[in-house]
Amino acid sequence: MSVEEILLDTEERMEKTLEGLKSALAGIRTGRANPGLVDSLRVEVYGSSCPIKQLASVGAPDPNQIVIRPYDPSTAKDIEKAIQASTLGLNPQVDGQVIRLNVPALSADVRRKMVSRVHELCEEAKVALRNIRRDGIKKAEQAEKAKTISEDDRDGAKEEIQDLIKKYESQANDLAKAREKEVLEN
Repeated sequence: MSVEEILLDTEERMEKTLEGLKSALAGIRTGRANPGLVDSLRVEVYGSSCPIKQLASVGAPDPNQIVIRPYDPSTAKDIEKAIQASTLGLNPQVDGQVIRLNVPALSADVRRKMVSRVHELCEEAKVALRNIRRDGIKKAEQAEKAKTISEDDRDGAKEEIQDLIKKYESQANDLAKAREKEVLEN
């Protein structure tokens, strides 16, 4: 494995970790209605479990409400059941072919819990990034032992991997701070 392949693999894996953090943070409630709240929701319909995005369009017409419009009106009851069974704590109101979710304002205690969850998710992402760094360094050392790269190339790869982790940890921190700010604002 060449140095470029090692670095490319490491960076791709770090990018995927950051994407995972973004989607996890999108599922955290803020004081505003956000379609991302229901993105991770899976609905049992047609004999299988489907993401809600495949079954309905989701929008937030105002800051206190999420509107879900099923593509197939017969799935409205299944979507309603999935929302009630979820940990969102929202009560769906079926209005003909439209499902409305009123998002109440968050109490100070709930906001603190959400912020601590943001920190947990950020820390989990950082641990994953560090594991990817370790794997990348291990691959560079194995390539050097197999005589496919030189010691200088191995050391250069280690430095570049270290630069990558600094960059991605910084991005993870920025994402977490932005989400924390959204959770704390009224």
